[in-house]
Amino acid sequence: MASMSPPIHGLRQHDETATHFYLDVRCLICRFLGFIFGTETFGNHQQQQFPRKPENMERQSSFSRDLGHAAAETYLITRLTFTLLRYLGVGYRWYTRLVALACYALLLMPGFLQVAYCYFFSSQVRRSIVYGDQPRNRLDLYLPTNTNGPKPVVVFVTGGAWIIGYKAWGSLLGLQLAERDIIVACVDYRNFPQGTISDMVKDVSQGVSFVCNLIDRFGGDPNRIYLMGQSAGAHISACVLLEQAIKESRGESTTWSVSQIKAYFGLSG
Repeated sequence: MASMSPPIHGLRQHDETATHFYLDVRCLICRFLGFIFGTETFGNHQQQQFPRKPENMERQSSFSRDLGHAAAETYLITRLTFTLLRYLGVGYRWYTRLVALACYALLLMPGFLQVAYCYFFSSQVRRSIVYGDQPRNRLDLYLPTNTNGPKPVVVFVTGGAWIIGYKAWGSLLGLQLAERDIIVACVDYRNFPQGTISDMVKDVSQGVSFVCNLIDRFGGDPNRIYLMGQSAGAHISACVLLEQAIKESRGESTTWSVSQIKAYFGLSG
């Protein structure tokens, strides 16, 4: 009859690996505590007093010591990270996909840097125009270089799963439409947990009100305003239109009207 006992060698190897992992974690904690309390090792002993060295020698030795500590801690954390990933069942395929993703992001980096440069340094971009009293009540305007006559306006609400939305995510769209004589207003809003969905809807509604009432100062046509939202921004924009329509049907006073919006575009929302 075949024996049903577990493989002893595998259990011993697993226990040894777990022991090494525990000791590495303990060593890292001791080093961290020693760094906080100003000692090389965490304990009750006091450091010995030695004659003071010249200041430049102290700086060089301190820099070398700090560099060595940083290298040792980086190596230890990296080794612990790979050990933890091995415990979680992360294998060779996962590492290859991670490398492929890193290479893909590296190839896209020149395009992102070009957009970022235009966003921060282009004269066509008016960043962080205040439209409300909350910290995130800001919007970016992308203006065409051609200033002949009033321009159509697109109010764009970016996505971000309601937690990472930011007005700069619409910079590529804003720059592309500005080259086609269209003004783009990218509205920022509070994210969770800074605010609830109601707060987000309120922020975007205030941004739309700002555009409807003041866009003519920037060369926009108040009779040609279009609302666009992407992902979570599409949901928030739809809620803004619905809430505004309900207020108007009840006869409540409002600062803008749904009739001022010529069209609504919801992308992947």
